Amino acid sequence: MDIFSKIAAGEIPSYKCAESDEFYAFLDINPVVKGHTLVIPRREVDYVFDMADDELARFQLFAKRVARAIRTAFPCRKVAQVVLGLEVPHAHIHLLPMNSEGDVDFRRDKLQLSQQEMQQAADSILAAFKQQTAE
Repeated sequence: MDIFSKIAAGEIPSYKCAESDEFYAFLDINPVVKGHTLVIPRREVDYVFDMADDELARFQLFAKRVARAIRTAFPCRKVAQVVLGLEVPHAHIHLLPMNSEGDVDFRRDKLQLSQQEMQQAADSILAAFKQQTAE
């Protein structure tokens, strides 16, 4: 079981932003911007484009709902979607609130947020996500 699967299973703590039976979203622990969220399938698959078409479609629709929640929690011009990363062999999407393209520069220094700031960010996104579900 890879690290992302352990996070989704609750074996490793995370800052949960959203979840469904198939997918899980949590804050990146090395965020580029506040609200930087990772969206993963619970099923272990290494590469996004190895997913079956119907699963990929559901994954994107889930990510869209998470992006809407991020935009509610962190008002911004757009939420960027980036498929990037070779460190973890588990498909994932980065969602980042952005007001300029510089907000999506993965080469810049990562933010150092306190546990309280991270928890508040996750709680804000999760609340916005749940509000969508209630509507």
